[in-house]
Amino acid sequence: MKRTITLLGTLLMVVALVLGGCGSKDGEITVASKIDTEGSLLAQMMVLLLEDNGFTVDDKTSLGATKIMRGAITSGEIDIYPEYTGNGAFFFDEADAPLWKDAAQAYARAAELDLAQNNIVWLAPAPANNTWAIAIRRETADKEGIATLDDFAAYVNGGGEVKLVGSSEFVTSAAALPSFQTAYGFSLTEDQLVTLSSGDTAVTEQAVYNATDGVNAGMAYGTDGSLAALDLVVLSDPRGAQPVYEPAPIVRGEVFEKYPELADILNPVFATLDLVTLQRLNGKIAHEGQNATDVAREYLVAEDFLK
Repeated sequence: MKRTITLLGTLLMVVALVLGGCGSKDGEITVASKIDTEGSLLAQMMVLLLEDNGFTVDDKTSLGATKIMRGAITSGEIDIYPEYTGNGAFFFDEADAPLWKDAAQAYARAAELDLAQNNIVWLAPAPANNTWAIAIRRETADKEGIATLDDFAAYVNGGGEVKLVGSSEFVTSAAALPSFQTAYGFSLTEDQLVTLSSGDTAVTEQAVYNATDGVNAGMAYGTDGSLAALDLVVLSDPRGAQPVYEPAPIVRGEVFEKYPELADILNPVFATLDLVTLQRLNGKIAHEGQNATDVAREYLVAEDFLK
């Protein structure tokens, strides 16, 4: 009798484990990111939050470039990853439309088109614009009272000392420096420019910080980790010379329909990731050598999103 009970108990335990495993798989979700510092940071935040909420996560952080990510999510290889609103202009061949330079309109348009054409849902974006920018030395910003590109234009037009470093693309592309100059009404001469072949903003930001060859302004991306580490000031773009690139989780429609709680889990966190916060967190990874998972966990715990 005891043997019968023991065998029955063992059988029930096996059934429970099998059913439990199936239940776990029902909550399985594949998280991925592009191969960059910020993508890894945001994806690890998503991984930690989803695991904390009972999901089994397949972590494919640093999967590939934008083209690879789009192919992966539209084919169902991955379920969710952080994308940038401004990329919608290129996904849907609308690069010339002015709405992409407005944060709210860019998000709404990207969300509308991706849902209609690909059944992809855009969750709420972070209020941080990772687009082309001009950064200047803190010393110059404080001394001359420069915080915006309007301030910078007034400084340039007033004869202020400026030497700006940027890539050849940044200096010549109509979408970059020429766009800033047109929108804000200033012009830099060849003597005021240091043009590099490389598009690496880490190089241009180091040149600004070190005042290399008299450089005091340079090409940057809005949420670069170097900016906080080097205490550089990113000039705001109130006239919207550049498209807005706010990061947001995007998720396959079938997955979101099954797990609408994804919005409740991720939206509050992304709402806290402003420009300065992302610069600081990216800097911990890019310059201090910390692991993206550790930086993500530390932030989520500090902000009471994780215990």
